[in-house]
Amino acid sequence: MPPITVTRELHLPDELRVARAENSPHLGPRILFFSGGSALNGISRQLKRYTFNSMHLITPFDSGGSSQELRRAFDMPAVGDLRSRLMALADETVLGQPDIYALFSYRLDRQGDQAALRAELERMRAGRHPLMTAVARPMRQLIQGHLGQFLEAAPPGFDYRNASIGNLILAGGYLANDRALEPVLFLMSKMVDARGTLRAVVDDTLHLGAELADGRRVIGQREISGKEVAPLPAPIRRCFLAQDGAELPPGQVKLPKRNRRLIEEADVICYPPGSLYSSVIANLLPRGVGRAIARRRGPKIYLPSLGQDPEAQGHDLADQVAALLAPMQADAGTAAAAPSDLISHVICDSGTDAAACAAVTTRHGIPCHRLPLAGPEPGKYDAGEVARLLISLA
Repeated sequence: MPPITVTRELHLPDELRVARAENSPHLGPRILFFSGGSALNGISRQLKRYTFNSMHLITPFDSGGSSQELRRAFDMPAVGDLRSRLMALADETVLGQPDIYALFSYRLDRQGDQAALRAELERMRAGRHPLMTAVARPMRQLIQGHLGQFLEAAPPGFDYRNASIGNLILAGGYLANDRALEPVLFLMSKMVDARGTLRAVVDDTLHLGAELADGRRVIGQREISGKEVAPLPAPIRRCFLAQDGAELPPGQVKLPKRNRRLIEEADVICYPPGSLYSSVIANLLPRGVGRAIARRRGPKIYLPSLGQDPEAQGHDLADQVAALLAPMQADAGTAAAAPSDLISHVICDSGTDAAACAAVTTRHGIPCHRLPLAGPEPGKYDAGEVARLLISLA
């Protein structure tokens, strides 16, 4: 039968929908997020109460922290954000896998001696470390194998300080699977009984670049985010994907079919809080993303970050929406007749300036709503309220 389009009026939150989802989370809606970083982790944890079917396309372009050392050693995609979201989606109840969760979440001593840290990893590989012995077979053997693969490949001088064990296991699995992330992500998701689907938006070894308003260019997520280094000297005009220090031509990096199918199946699409360019827009750059979003009918929600985002300096709310739309419109072409085909609603906290919200509608024709969503911690949403909102929209 051909598809039909249904329009309905909602009062948010929809308590009946929320209650139904909480009673049957395994039948919950498919809410798709384009994100990276840790800003969505709290919301992801709350969302597990209502659906086990959320879908997360994560940027693998990070170049800071523990991921930086792994990328330098193995010329691989970044895995830190993937591991972080996997832990947020893991079943943390007594029915889950708390021993594997503890192992994957463990970090080596930030100030430790390199030889001692390597020796600790060797004890894990041999099955003599308490975190490893707590894991039941055969999963323990699989994890030991991936960790061993990492240790065999780690170059002399590798910096083990503050390394995430989960990241090292992911790296070993990546190397063991012919330098492919998808198989090891699938395996680790099963190990922790992830309440959702987690994938890298692309499986390529790339970096994020930005062109600034003053014409300068920077390459590397670490240089863009303004967290580990000083904020950028000028606002970002656009971002792009880069390889070997050079910008790749638009459209060269293609969204995998398996990820396109996630977009096609989504009940709700959410552009969530997080660093505007490196966490959210970076996921919209591969060819095929904008076209797939434009074709999918249903709510497509932008939930802007609260507080200060160093990447959004010089951007008001309407500018942030324009930055999100730009790569999708370039990709979608005639598939998108209007900005509202790509972002159906902007939903802000009630503390957002009403004039800024109205400017979004005036400039882009996208409805903008102000709802009480802020949590008690400054600059953070109430994760439970956002989860209920998203469930209500499905």
